[in-house]
Amino acid sequence: MFGVLALGIVLVLSVDQFYGHSSLAFAAAIVMLVVANAPMLRFNCPRCGKNAFFRGIFVVPWPNRICTRCGADLDRVIPKNAGG
Repeated sequence: MFGVLALGIVLVLSVDQFYGHSSLAFAAAIVMLVVANAPMLRFNCPRCGKNAFFRGIFVVPWPNRICTRCGADLDRVIPKNAGG
């Protein structure tokens, strides 16, 4: 995630340096960050559905080991075909 952020900053700065201010460079950087963030949005607690990367209103680059809403252990591996 930090690498994509750095790449987005370099992209915007280099386009600004060589071609002048461009809204397309900002749009490309935003799209890159959204695509890089997509896998983080799918890592939810299996019991209550709360995202493991959110700490209140803040998002951090490492997930919780314990769900802050229901207390489930998110560090445990859950088999895909369990409970059927």
